[in-house]
Amino acid sequence: MKGPYSSDSSRRRTSGASRLLWPLLGACLWTAVVGYKPVIIIHGLFDSSGEFGTLLRFINDSHPGTNVSVIDLFDRSGSLQPLWKQVEGFKTAIYPIMQNAQDGVHFICYSQGGLICRGILSTLPDHNVHSFVSLSSPQAGQYGDTDYLKYLFPQFMKSNLYHLCYTSVGQRISICNYWNDPHHRDMYVNNSDYLALLNSERRNPNSTEWKKNFLKINKLVLIGGPDDGVITPWQSSQFGFYDDNETVVEMQHQDLYLSDVFGLKTLVSRGDLILCSIPGVEHVYWHSNETVFHTCMEKWLV
Repeated sequence: MKGPYSSDSSRRRTSGASRLLWPLLGACLWTAVVGYKPVIIIHGLFDSSGEFGTLLRFINDSHPGTNVSVIDLFDRSGSLQPLWKQVEGFKTAIYPIMQNAQDGVHFICYSQGGLICRGILSTLPDHNVHSFVSLSSPQAGQYGDTDYLKYLFPQFMKSNLYHLCYTSVGQRISICNYWNDPHHRDMYVNNSDYLALLNSERRNPNSTEWKKNFLKINKLVLIGGPDDGVITPWQSSQFGFYDDNETVVEMQHQDLYLSDVFGLKTLVSRGDLILCSIPGVEHVYWHSNETVFHTCMEKWLV
């Protein structure tokens, strides 16, 4: 007489359960053995930490067990604070996460947040960021009559915003810290307290040290696309920008690349700079678009 667990049907049930459990157990063991580096997410202008739920799901579905931190600072109107102030605030919040991550961390930095992350990477000598994913961020500056501009400065057009932005008062507003008017280049270089310094377009006694710090990253992933509608020109997300005729000059022809002032050319020579251009994505949907995640981000978050 067969025992209670020796029937054919019981064996089939056990076998079926095993087929389901072994892959799950294998995935858990793989995660435990290999592990995934913590991911730190920095939001953009007028955003908050609560808007990244879809991106968190993408990460946890593809890399189970990943520790993801969306830093809850300078939300909404607070994102208008000067960028150096935001850099210091985010740096204080992020540093303990880095210290507890023996194998390093990854950055995903969206829109204005991508510029904040550059400030952190440049000024933090002992950071351990592996992949820096810059998600539709105006890395070469912003110059466009977008809805954001009309909301913030309804009395200004892009052609005359320099009157405000290149003053001490204007530089207390985050967007003015990276407003780059190609028709008033000298004023930008001499008055931008943030982007011109990060790009070493103005003499900066810390430029050598900042470059060294920045180049500690393993990968720089620059994501953007022609249908963004906010980042202007959209190629700014990949360090392209306007000349004084408002013709876009791509990154590889920009002086800041050719002279390698903060490390872009070095990253290219190392094979560590990745450009990912996706059409059909509006600015507010970059962090919730599954194609963008799987095409441009997923493989750099291991």
